[in-house]
Amino acid sequence: MALVLQTVDLQKRFGGIVATNDVSLSIEKGARHALIGPNGAGKTTVINLLTGVLRPTGGRILLEGEDITDLEAHKRVHLGIARTFQINQLFPDLTPLETIGLAVSERLGMGGQWWRLVGSKSAVVEQAVEVLDRFHLADVMHERTATLPYGKQRLVEIALAIACRPNVLLLDEPAAGVPEAERHDILAAVAALPKDVTVLLIEHDMDLVFSFADRISVLVNGELFVEGAPEDVARDPRVKAVYLGEEADA
Repeated sequence: MALVLQTVDLQKRFGGIVATNDVSLSIEKGARHALIGPNGAGKTTVINLLTGVLRPTGGRILLEGEDITDLEAHKRVHLGIARTFQINQLFPDLTPLETIGLAVSERLGMGGQWWRLVGSKSAVVEQAVEVLDRFHLADVMHERTATLPYGKQRLVEIALAIACRPNVLLLDEPAAGVPEAERHDILAAVAALPKDVTVLLIEHDMDLVFSFADRISVLVNGELFVEGAPEDVARDPRVKAVYLGEEADA
């Protein structure tokens, strides 16, 4: 299977603090790959490095074999990398239709006209509604995002990422903070992501991780600790001691 995303000896230091230390990941095209580990392990730092929010101290990042280590964040989006955040980064006064319409307009090269295009250009509206339908958001597409239940807001953020039509989607704890009653919607949305989109998932919900991932990497203290198939990781005594034990104490 071809590799779509790789890190080679990826390092990030903040002064004397080592956030990631020689992390080498290989993610296959179409994979459902989970990155797990205790709080403070460096997981979100890896996502920020992959998306260009942070620049590495050392190492390389390859997208389909091309070195993108020094590429700016917005250029990575145009190459097909999209992400969600631990905390919603949505515009609270926009509706889901306007939010998704913005992403569609930008992808079509008409981002500067998006206010006029949403509602006036059928191609933008049709594509936005199609994405909203996929995530069962059509019934709230005209409501202000700030008024939606938190679970719905998380779905809007995932829908926003998918509206960019990424080749690689990075999900940073999509179920974080979502009430139990709404978590099944997040689980269903993640499970229904397009098969041709490669997904790297960060998540503390082990039910979500083990139901979704076909490969798991465990990060501890900024270093790659264990990697393998879900069943192998679940049986590994080091993972139980270091990760599951710490999570149980959190």
